[in-house]
Amino acid sequence: MRTQCRPAPPRSRLAGRLLGERGAAAVEFALVVPVLVFLLLGIIEYSKAFQVQATLADAAREGARVMALANDSGSARTAVKTAATTVSLADAQITVTPASCAGAALTANVTVTVTYHQPFLSGFLGGTGVDLTGTAVMRCGG
Repeated sequence: MRTQCRPAPPRSRLAGRLLGERGAAAVEFALVVPVLVFLLLGIIEYSKAFQVQATLADAAREGARVMALANDSGSARTAVKTAATTVSLADAQITVTPASCAGAALTANVTVTVTYHQPFLSGFLGGTGVDLTGTAVMRCGG
């Protein structure tokens, strides 16, 4: 005895559209893409801020070294600007304290602080940006 396979009963056109999964991938993609783009932009912004922070810390350390050895705040500011090549700094953003190591005690320290406002590159996360600071402390006289 032989059994025959019967075709499934035909569905109505509306039921076929409602039960089908056509376009589901497009909808899922549309829901996931904004989250992924936001995450990618956040990674890029954080990486740039981290790079600028490291540059400021290195520049402050170089300025403190020059101030501790040469005892000249102008040379220290120039050293900071030279070390921070990827960031444009003004003299107002560089603080050297004390202004002179001359006559300071043997345990006196010089502190160089560099401040910088890093704007967000994309503008998508807000137009304000973030304030970054690099600080270095060295003993006067090296």
